Amino acid sequence: MGPVRGADQEAELAVTVEDAYRGARRTLTLPSGRTVDVTIPAGVTEGQRIRLAGQGGRGGDGAPSGDLFLIVRIAPHPRYEVRGRDIHVALPLAPWEAALGATVAIDTPGGEAKVRVPAGTPSGRRLRLRGRGLPNPRGTPGDLLAEARIMVPPELTDEERRLYEELSSVSRFDPRSRR
Repeated sequence: MGPVRGADQEAELAVTVEDAYRGARRTLTLPSGRTVDVTIPAGVTEGQRIRLAGQGGRGGDGAPSGDLFLIVRIAPHPRYEVRGRDIHVALPLAPWEAALGATVAIDTPGGEAKVRVPAGTPSGRRLRLRGRGLPNPRGTPGDLLAEARIMVPPELTDEERRLYEELSSVSRFDPRSRR
C-alpha cells in the first residue's frame, strides 16, 4: 500500500480575553499526553482554527505527519464579553455623571481608556469606542461597547440625603411618564 500520511487531528484551546487581544505563547498538553508549543496570534476569535503543520497523527512508512488544528474557545471573563471582534463591558456611573455628563476611565484588555459620557445618558445606553475591541490582522479591529449602568450609593450621608431630597422636591422629571 505504501506510505500513508498521518491523520489530521483537532483539539480545543481555551484562551483568555487578554490573550485573544494581545496574543500569547502557550505549551499545550494534548489528550495523548504529548505537549506542543503554540503561538496564539493577537486578535483570535471564538471558533477560529490555528493550524500546527505536522503536529497531528504520525504518518506510516516514513510518510509525513498530519496537521493539528486547535479550535479557539474564549474563556468566560468576569468583566468582558466578546462577540465576534467586539468587546462588551459594563460602565458603572454615578447618577450625577449620567445626568451632567463626564469623562470616565474604563479598563480594557488593551489598557485604560477614557469614555466621554454625554449628559442625560440613561442606563443601558451603549457607548462605542471604535477600534478598542479585538485586533484584526486582516482589517478593521472590533469596537469596545461600554453599557451605562447607573449606580446609586448603598448608604447616604446626611448631606447626600438632604441634597437628594432637595432634588426630589424641585425636579419635574418623572421616569415613569410616557412621553
